Amino acid sequence: MSSLVGRDRERKTLAEVTASDKPELVAIYGRRRVGKTFLVRQVVGRDLVFELVGSHDASRTTQLRAFAAALRRAIGSPAPLAQPDDWPHAFELLVEYLTPLLKKSRRKRVVFFDELPWLATPRSGFLAAFEHFWNGWASSQPRLAVVICGSSASWMLRNGVRERGGLHNRGTRRIRLDPFSLREAEQLLAAAGVHLGRYQTLQLYMALGGVPHYLAQVERGESAAQAIDRLCFERGAPLRDEYRNLFRALFTKAERHEAVVRALASRRRGLTRSELLEAAGLDTGGAATKVIDELIESGFVMTAPQMGHAKRDMIYRLADPYSLFYLRFIEGHRGAGAGAWLKKHRSPAYRAWCGLTFEALCLANVGGVQKALGIHGVETEVSAWHHVASDPGERGAQIDLVIDRADQTINLCEMKFAEAEYTIDKAYAAELRGKRATFQHVTRTRKAILLTLVTTYGVKDNVHAQSLGVSSVTMDALFE
Repeated sequence: MSSLVGRDRERKTLAEVTASDKPELVAIYGRRRVGKTFLVRQVVGRDLVFELVGSHDASRTTQLRAFAAALRRAIGSPAPLAQPDDWPHAFELLVEYLTPLLKKSRRKRVVFFDELPWLATPRSGFLAAFEHFWNGWASSQPRLAVVICGSSASWMLRNGVRERGGLHNRGTRRIRLDPFSLREAEQLLAAAGVHLGRYQTLQLYMALGGVPHYLAQVERGESAAQAIDRLCFERGAPLRDEYRNLFRALFTKAERHEAVVRALASRRRGLTRSELLEAAGLDTGGAATKVIDELIESGFVMTAPQMGHAKRDMIYRLADPYSLFYLRFIEGHRGAGAGAWLKKHRSPAYRAWCGLTFEALCLANVGGVQKALGIHGVETEVSAWHHVASDPGERGAQIDLVIDRADQTINLCEMKFAEAEYTIDKAYAAELRGKRATFQHVTRTRKAILLTLVTTYGVKDNVHAQSLGVSSVTMDALFE
């Protein structure tokens, strides 16, 4: 697939970079396979005058040899160039190449360092040489834009984005490239001639997430179940072992990050910070905070406040569908091979997983839910709420999505994944009444309380739905 789909905000940022009249240093970061390199090449490709891609676990000599080859391609030299002695020498050669080019250019020229963390290993000397290149020369070149990119979230956050040292405060812009939204995933599949409809697109997304590289491997004529079977379960399936490389490519000391992910995968309703640290076997303190923050910044973990609780009691949930799917259905499970998923995907375990994963997608796309309810212009606070019964006659309750509105109204939202219109039966109607009554009693709110069901195909209009006054939001809202 050669054309760029989605990424409207990121395209706009890069367009502003190439149109600006000042030097630009742009940091782009995001998880492995999310399309960072493709984005840069597609949007600023015609302005690229030098590109160097770092190699994982390569020696400084090997990286400098790659630099010489990249410079030869940029210059268009038919003969190989001599390898520079070190990184300061390499950047001197780069300045010699760029200086006349920028003088005669009427538009921005772009230098691109891809997988920068692999170039800037601790004893390579690259980072110091790069800082000198930027501070001593590049930052005074109005027609120059330097783009740095990396999958290692730990390194990019530490050196290129947040913390002091490295490139802190040097950059002019930063782009966090997230996985595709459901809408972008639908667009990507359509561009490849894959038209599954929203229900099966949702099923596919719940297994693979929004990573473009994963979605781009779906083939025309496959159902969602067939695609998942081929990509995740057949012998040599391309995504069967992806999880093993995922965290090591992103984080230093990745076993701590993976421990957090596994802990959250085992408790899909979410964990408080203290519960999470205990489940992941991490000590309290700055190191644990850094691990959790990096997972949040990389899109693996999301947080939600608890209504009526302090900020420190927020709920942490696993936000990455592929990680959850891998840990639940691929890792350690027998019956791998062609047809394995086709046999599993109608099981009770699959239906339970669908329900919980659909809830997570609803929480991640709550803006679409609010728009469907017609309240996107109303000031709201979104949270989770639960009450543990303390007396034998008291009723406990848990509500994963509470939308507290400034117009004196509260939506209590339930999420249900179903193959057709969801039917509220007598038992579930009683459960909903109980949750509403408990919420009203415990919170003592005077606001109007509306029950809302977010489902795939809506709610069947029957006596129970009518008596409860249920409002319905379909899966289309998640594609907004």
